[in-house]
Amino acid sequence: MTVLQEGGHIAEIFDKESGVSPLWIPPWPSIEPSTYSLAKNPEYGADDESKLLSGIMGHNLCLDNFGGPSTDEAAAGLGVHGEAPIASYDVEVKNGTLCMRAAFPIAAIKFERLVELQGRNIRFVSEVESLASIDRPIGWTEHVTLGPPFVQRGNTQIRSSATRSRVFEADFGAASYLQPGAEFMWPMAPRKDRAQIDLRVFTNAEVSGAFTTHLMDTERKDAFFAVFSPAHNLMLGYVWRRADFPWMGIWEENRSRMLPPWNGKTTTWALEFGVSPFPETRRKMIDRHELFGVPGYRWLPAKAKLTAEFWAITRSTNAIPESLSWPGLS
Repeated sequence: MTVLQEGGHIAEIFDKESGVSPLWIPPWPSIEPSTYSLAKNPEYGADDESKLLSGIMGHNLCLDNFGGPSTDEAAAGLGVHGEAPIASYDVEVKNGTLCMRAAFPIAAIKFERLVELQGRNIRFVSEVESLASIDRPIGWTEHVTLGPPFVQRGNTQIRSSATRSRVFEADFGAASYLQPGAEFMWPMAPRKDRAQIDLRVFTNAEVSGAFTTHLMDTERKDAFFAVFSPAHNLMLGYVWRRADFPWMGIWEENRSRMLPPWNGKTTTWALEFGVSPFPETRRKMIDRHELFGVPGYRWLPAKAKLTAEFWAITRSTNAIPESLSWPGLS
């Protein structure tokens, strides 16, 4: 496993048998976010996401917001998905456990993540500590982004404990093909042409873009997704406590974004489990309040801590499992 000090991204989960990491490595050269400037680095675009994109890879943390900043927040220095994916982390290894720590001064948050390898599985334990003297709602999403060669059009597959679902409420880019705001049951999503598409298989379209959100099965204590590459006989899955992260978003970017640094050359398939159904501003998150009767954010009490544990699982296999479970979950 490869971890980046700046941004704290899980850049690779490298499977030695197949020689493949399922996680996304951007097709553009990366720099440390701390060295980014709009004047010197126009190749990363010219918006609130550019600093994040300059150093993004693989599995990244969205905290304390999932989505873009408001105009006022952007003017105050906040970018897309908050401070977490551009912060500098202190990283150390003790007794086989990797510890990552960072402070997010705008959000008044301290963050710590412990990472432990157990065979071909990885255990993550994260702690969010509020330095503020007020209770407040936060967004928190674990943004797991997959890419080639693991992701192949018309071939790579997903299984999940998803149930009730909704398409993003506006077109998700110029190549968006799903009905905006449509509700459906996993996995069959409605297209704009009134046909249905099975979201369990990555699209075979040459160009496409989409975002859907999915409520994890409320009858289970745990939640999961499993992604399988038949070309590499490799499965990557994540399992987490549903009460911690009741939502999972699926983001599909298939060579549709033409602005830099995307340049129409990027393919990603992201599974984003968290406390919010959609990427949106903090105001919109709070105004939405809930979806399908389930809250769309989590409260962080004054001077308090929140913790969450989840697992990443890799497996050599010639077939995708229909379910993953966390045997020790109580």
